[in-house]
Amino acid sequence: MKKITILIADDHKLVRQTWEFIFNRDERFQVIAECATGEEAIEISRELRPDVVIMDINLPGISGLEATLQIRKFSPGSKIIAVSMHTQPSYAKAIIRNGASGYVTKTSSREEMIKAIIEVYAGHKYICDEIKNILSDSLMNDEQQNNGVKSLSQREIQVISQIKNGASSKEIAGELHLSVKTIEVHRYNILKKLNLKNSASLVNFVSNHPELYA
Repeated sequence: MKKITILIADDHKLVRQTWEFIFNRDERFQVIAECATGEEAIEISRELRPDVVIMDINLPGISGLEATLQIRKFSPGSKIIAVSMHTQPSYAKAIIRNGASGYVTKTSSREEMIKAIIEVYAGHKYICDEIKNILSDSLMNDEQQNNGVKSLSQREIQVISQIKNGASSKEIAGELHLSVKTIEVHRYNILKKLNLKNSASLVNFVSNHPELYA
């Protein structure tokens, strides 16, 4: 059986050596090179054409994002798995747009990394469970917030409009001719309906959805 050839690009020597030790103990894999910079990753990929490149996003010099673009140009058969400490889905989206086939966070398990290699080598995309869970939670939260917006009363929308303008509860109470206590109740109900934790998250929500309360 042909072994899957692997290039490891990471600026931490211990990380490279650890992954090399793990992969070379598995009869399915063969680490053919390791390097510490994006420039080296591009040159080695051009020369050796590895089946899979394990690419740290935060490399010195040319970043993993740029190196991915270059490797896909010079060694189109190489599948790239990005590895990063970043758990924001935006990082995964960015490097996959640049040609990577997978994204694995540095808190992922050895088993998940091996699964990622097998999947991308077979021609599939692979996103680690941590990122998929974050995306799922985000989508569910968005749905809850959309439902919450629909359930807001006219008075609550008035309160939110005042919050958008930076007004305090006391100022809102004066503007709407209500008691401060009533405004605080409205604020509590708004947070509950929009599935938000505190006033700061409400301000952020309002800032990101100005069209709702114009």
